Amino acid sequence: MNSRDRRKEDIEKAYQVQAAAGLRGFAQFGAVGLGLAAIGHHSWPAFRRQTLPFKAWLVTIVSVFGLCIHAENALQAHELEQRLRENSVRREARLDLARRGLVATESEIAKWRAERERAAAASTSIAPASPSSPR
Repeated sequence: MNSRDRRKEDIEKAYQVQAAAGLRGFAQFGAVGLGLAAIGHHSWPAFRRQTLPFKAWLVTIVSVFGLCIHAENALQAHELEQRLRENSVRREARLDLARRGLVATESEIAKWRAERERAAAASTSIAPASPSSPR
């Protein structure tokens, strides 16, 4: 898999993570906003006199806030995980290339990564199926 395909896959995964977390945050904060609006309506006469569109706007603002916060936190956690994984792979590549006597340039690391992916693909394609033992 070349770097462009890997990058497109990473972008799609980040979008899915962010969208799922945003929906979860929208639902959670929407429920909280709706609950607070109901409590305010039943316990505070000034809030009770407000129009329905204003109350709906307040609930929507709370929901959108939850969407933004959850989506951003999930994206940052995903990016941190990717950064740690990438640093680990690059560290392994530098060590392996140094053992071979090569300088770990960007192009050498890319070649090393491609070689590693080919070896992993070859090992999974020729791995024998484990026979099931009768009990």
